[in-house]
Amino acid sequence: MSFARLVQRSFSALITASVIAPVSAAVIIPGIIERPEGTRHYLMAQAGAPGQGKRPLVIVLHGHGSSAATTFGRDRINDPAAFWLDIAEREQLLVIAPDGWKGSDNKQGWNDCRADAPTNPATDDVGFLQALIDKAVAEYGADPQRVYITGGSNGGGMTYRAAIELRRAPAAIAVVSALMPAKSLCAAPSRAVPVLIAHGTGDKIAPYAGGIVSHWSLKGRGSGISAEESVRVWRQLAGLPDTPVVSRFAHRQPSDPTAATRYVWGADPGKLQVVFLKIEQGGHNPPSIARRLSWLAVALVGEQNADLEFAEECWTFFKDKRSPAVAE
Repeated sequence: MSFARLVQRSFSALITASVIAPVSAAVIIPGIIERPEGTRHYLMAQAGAPGQGKRPLVIVLHGHGSSAATTFGRDRINDPAAFWLDIAEREQLLVIAPDGWKGSDNKQGWNDCRADAPTNPATDDVGFLQALIDKAVAEYGADPQRVYITGGSNGGGMTYRAAIELRRAPAAIAVVSALMPAKSLCAAPSRAVPVLIAHGTGDKIAPYAGGIVSHWSLKGRGSGISAEESVRVWRQLAGLPDTPVVSRFAHRQPSDPTAATRYVWGADPGKLQVVFLKIEQGGHNPPSIARRLSWLAVALVGEQNADLEFAEECWTFFKDKRSPAVAE
């Protein structure tokens, strides 16, 4: 494939280009939900036989210009998020990858909280996610106390918005390469939610220090506060102490110029925690051991850390957390 043809492909597809790895045997089921803007689509990975009792639900939100198919490795691109299929099979989860909606730049994405991102779609994506959760609980046996949301880039921004505005807060969220908005359409977060945030100091799109979200192929994508300020928002809301527990990930590849450090506020994995994965020299991409980016993707968006599998780190963070029980 020529370079000219490559640059015509969606930006998000490029950043997830990687060596194709096997995916799990989890059954992938397509589904639709009718919304005011039209028919919304999603893919659901279901491991094991239906009717086995309530299961945890993980919703995985793709980035700007990507899709549910790419998230589940069904495109020619193998997204690191496809590792959720392996986790779904092993842990007997429901994992849903919904499709966003096209914005003014004709790229599929999410109406996150950025007031200065005119290329975002104008859809009620919180309403869509709420309808998706309600359907998963009613029809697929999802446990309403174990709903988790994760996303990268624009999908991470939508994950933040879901945590703020969903009728019932998720049990936990995780984002990668996404900043809290500098200019927000949303109210400030008012309820504490367990949050895991990963961000690279060499992010070429959503700058670690905050500022305009941009790249040579991206315009009108708004701005964000710094990665560390984004962490601070959720830590202070949770009332967690200033000093974290710090641990360094073992370095796996001598040729990998990045390094990963975990900062944890909150000692009990079953209660409120905030976790920050700081990826020194890392770019605008999820860390992954199994699914490595192509040289072109690295050139475009920065280095990919190889010391951890981001989806596994998310599940470790999610698995012990529950939303408070409510009367149905």
